[in-house]
Amino acid sequence: MKNFSFEVTHRCKQSGARCGTLHTPHGDVQTPMFMPVGTLATVKFISPEELYEIGSQVILANTYHLWLRPGEDIVQKAGGVQKFMNYSGPMLTDSGGFQVFSLADARKIKEEGVTFKSHLDGSTLFLSPEKSIQIQNKIGADMIMSFDECIPYPATYDYVKDSVERTIRWAKRGLDAHERKDEQALFGIVQGGDYEDLRKHCAEELVKMDFPGYSIGGTSVGEDKPTMYRMIEYAIKYLPEDKPRYLMGVGAVNDILEAIERGVDMMDCVLPTRIARHGTLMTSEGRINIKKAIYKEDFRPLDPECDCICCKNYTRAYLNHLYRCNEGLGNRLMSIHNLRFLLRLTEQARQAIMEDRFGDFKKEILEKYAFDERGF
Repeated sequence: MKNFSFEVTHRCKQSGARCGTLHTPHGDVQTPMFMPVGTLATVKFISPEELYEIGSQVILANTYHLWLRPGEDIVQKAGGVQKFMNYSGPMLTDSGGFQVFSLADARKIKEEGVTFKSHLDGSTLFLSPEKSIQIQNKIGADMIMSFDECIPYPATYDYVKDSVERTIRWAKRGLDAHERKDEQALFGIVQGGDYEDLRKHCAEELVKMDFPGYSIGGTSVGEDKPTMYRMIEYAIKYLPEDKPRYLMGVGAVNDILEAIERGVDMMDCVLPTRIARHGTLMTSEGRINIKKAIYKEDFRPLDPECDCICCKNYTRAYLNHLYRCNEGLGNRLMSIHNLRFLLRLTEQARQAIMEDRFGDFKKEILEKYAFDERGF
């Protein structure tokens, strides 16, 4: 497509990790990158102006939720999701598939699509590959996703095989239904669970369809870390070098670094803002639970190495006070910090790749920040 392309600008001689530039209708993006999640066309508690300030590039919005509220027609009438939420940078929408399989009740999967109950009011809904693409065409993000089945973990080989074949058929149907190919880049999603031959098969069949980009799905669904990293490796070696690779739903520090080392370009997750709202903060000293009494009289910055508005202007004691009082400002400041932490991490990762020292950088980060096995 004429308005979307990707180029690898450098490959780290030490690790094989790569930097690139993603060209989109709403501007160029440097990879590898982390994308904040704006489920309902908003990143919780954070304005678009603040997102620019912390170095955000691409924002993810959720097709399922925007379909239910306010409806894709209203977003389209507003001029698309960027104008609707006043964000001028590139945006991405997921397919709605993950929410159908994680939130909805009484779902029934057939070849035509999925029938399920709305998590809001229990009404019966139907989502198909064509419907998902139609909704995303109206929402108008720069990058959109194929509708797939989000495979549970663990799952039997036969179940995953049948699901993968359906995902491939659905990808082709979505591609055929896509009406804005010159304006929106549709990504194929590689499924296959923890089975290398199925990941290979799914990737190869999707590559034959020549999508502008490829996602790796079915991770972060309950598997352990080594299994997740195997899933990435099983898929990524069959994806083209000149197309962006997007690992869906990953936001822990160790997972981000492991994914980058394996050749991933894009990642997203609700984790940084979700844990911030519960008082958990990522810092250069490791994880901080700001609700603890030890911070009541701690008048140091949250993280002396961070350049965000929270760390430059407010103390741990004040954040502890805001959290204990359930003040919205605390949620805002802590969400800004956690997002800036991960955005800064990927900025540093890009620099390390350009300097051919990403392997050393990864080791230094994981040792210095003393994160636990969860990565935060």
